[in-house]
Amino acid sequence: MMDSHDFEALRDIGLPAPLVQQLALLPVDDDTRPWRVVEVQREHLVLHDGHAACRARAAPALLDALLADDDALAVGDWVLARPEQADRWLLVERLQPVTQLARRVNDGRGSPRRQVLVSNVDTALLLMGLDHDFNLRRLERYLALVRLAGVPAVLVLTKADALEPAELARRLAQARACLPEGTAMVALDSRAPACTQLLAPWAGPGQTLVLLGSSGAGKSTLTNTLVGPDRGAAGPGTVEFQATGPERAGDSRGRHTTTVRTLHRLPNGACIIDTPGLRALRLDVGDAAQLDDVFGDILRWAGQCRFRDCRHLAEPGCAVRESVPPERLRNFQKLQREAKRDTMTALERREQLAHWKARGREGTLRLRAKRSGQGSGDGTG
Repeated sequence: MMDSHDFEALRDIGLPAPLVQQLALLPVDDDTRPWRVVEVQREHLVLHDGHAACRARAAPALLDALLADDDALAVGDWVLARPEQADRWLLVERLQPVTQLARRVNDGRGSPRRQVLVSNVDTALLLMGLDHDFNLRRLERYLALVRLAGVPAVLVLTKADALEPAELARRLAQARACLPEGTAMVALDSRAPACTQLLAPWAGPGQTLVLLGSSGAGKSTLTNTLVGPDRGAAGPGTVEFQATGPERAGDSRGRHTTTVRTLHRLPNGACIIDTPGLRALRLDVGDAAQLDDVFGDILRWAGQCRFRDCRHLAEPGCAVRESVPPERLRNFQKLQREAKRDTMTALERREQLAHWKARGREGTLRLRAKRSGQGSGDGTG
């Protein structure tokens, strides 16, 4: 299907060994070629083969098949496409992703649907500013997102130059305490050239990284720094610099300057996917028990609770409540409730809604009865 030079070009933009095997087994004709999705727009996709980029559209049959599996095309996917017009290709096949990050979003009818964020990434750089963006509970959600997908994470704390040394040390210690064992953490200034060296252990040739974080955390700024001013050195397929906007004076939050996920080439041969800030991050969890692995400290202490079925709420002898910070425990329990709601069937949701309404009516009746009883006295004593 392809000569060795083509395979080398695909490896340069992140083609992993498992997908090389997939490609070798797929029956294709002479016109069909493998590409990587580097951008997804409403009306088209941008593909790259390691040499040049092209526009493409997805075949309706492929889109229908993905939709039936609660799946979708995303930046980082590897696909097969064939020429459709002089300057446009038709995407006919999506290779099974090695890794895939996804979240749940509301479909507008009260039911959560799965939204794929990116595919085939080797490392997730979780960006969080050390200024007003510093939020440990949100960090726990991002850590859960990537751990559920089996993607290694690196916490990148930006705006390290914005704090006094004592406050910086305090926040670094707080962030470190939230991280699962073995998770790396670096603090940096996204604008400094030293970022390239600091992140070099995870940005080797052929590796793909994704930047995740809230708006204003410095994702686009870091992307621009890593790509560098010499665009040509990054080889074919680089795109224009990401726009960066000013921060709001009141809370140091940036404006939403990145609107689509885009894959960029770095000078050393790595790829990096910049993403828009996520206003809401609801985890794609098939079973609430999956969160036990994400919050491993809670699982370990749970084994020492007095009762096996301890819910860590008000039960006596709860080792979890005694050992885990209350804010972290509440966040864990909130994620569990969300996961249980998201895995309910439509019938179960209706039954739960009816139960809540019935409890609400009972509470209203009790309140009215109490008020009526208080107001019926004649005050004679």
